Amino acid sequence: MSEFTKLRLIQVGAGAMGKAWLHTISRSPDVELVGLVDLDLALAQRVSEEELAAAVPVARSLSELVGLVGADAVVNVTVPAAHNPVNEEALRAGLQVICEKPISPTVAEAQQIAAVAKETGKLLMISQSRRYLNQFTALREAVAGLGPIATVSCEFAKAPHFGGFREEMDSPLLLDMAIHQFDSARALIGEDPVSVYCESYNPGWSWFAGDAAATAIFEFPGGARFVFNGSWVSPGQETSWNSRWRMAAERGTAVWDGDNAPLVGDPVTPVAVGDAPEQIDGSLAEFVHCVRTGEASSTEAHSNVQSLAMVEAAVRSGTEKRRVVLADVLAGA
Repeated sequence: MSEFTKLRLIQVGAGAMGKAWLHTISRSPDVELVGLVDLDLALAQRVSEEELAAAVPVARSLSELVGLVGADAVVNVTVPAAHNPVNEEALRAGLQVICEKPISPTVAEAQQIAAVAKETGKLLMISQSRRYLNQFTALREAVAGLGPIATVSCEFAKAPHFGGFREEMDSPLLLDMAIHQFDSARALIGEDPVSVYCESYNPGWSWFAGDAAATAIFEFPGGARFVFNGSWVSPGQETSWNSRWRMAAERGTAVWDGDNAPLVGDPVTPVAVGDAPEQIDGSLAEFVHCVRTGEASSTEAHSNVQSLAMVEAAVRSGTEKRRVVLADVLAGA
């Protein structure tokens, strides 16, 4: 594909996150939306008319549009339970896919769809949007210059009242939020973890049915540890949604409050921050680049399975009150 040819996209999913993706697509000079799919056809039609400069064809299923609009790729913004069916249909139709996190509800399903991507030779990239924060990129670059990492610690403290399904989940913090921090830790350390010990719990004042707080310690092959301390029931003095980070390495320490430029060294010096596209804009930009060049994505399906495995292992550890080996989670799936 020429670097001057716009990538023709069908988006599947017209809900709240779907609207965010539509605006991201409209901002990009490298893509063109050619179709919108949602089980609620009236919603898809309304969103197409209200959110887009020009209405596009809409349908209840991907198959209805694939042959009609001549798409190159699919943006999958459905609920997690629908990720695999939509992704598999798109991949087997010869389309490249970018899918919202998580890749799938379980590691077993994630491994299955990663195998389909390998079989078809098409890109299945997962949008881990927090990798595409310019401050996070600056943090990664700063840490890379500090030598071997000993400890990465992450504090996350918020008190959101979502209502709906999150407040009924068994482990809402780990299952719905922690994959962001876990995936970020993989990116910072540059390795996949070997084990985790996690304690999850639910304070007495919690408005969540399941465990809304957790502390987890991941061990990495090079000896580094990632310590996650998170809560969704911590009103007052909350952290950024991007968490608060501290990295201790051989030649110094770096910190990031999640909202401002990272700090490194002694004396403490702010790190220069770039201005590349961020969050899902950044995800889309990398997706387009990978499709055009054939280069590997940092969050392609096979790699992203590891981030989901961290979540599943942490949940298992918290439930069984024991250290869990990531290889066992992957093999068992």
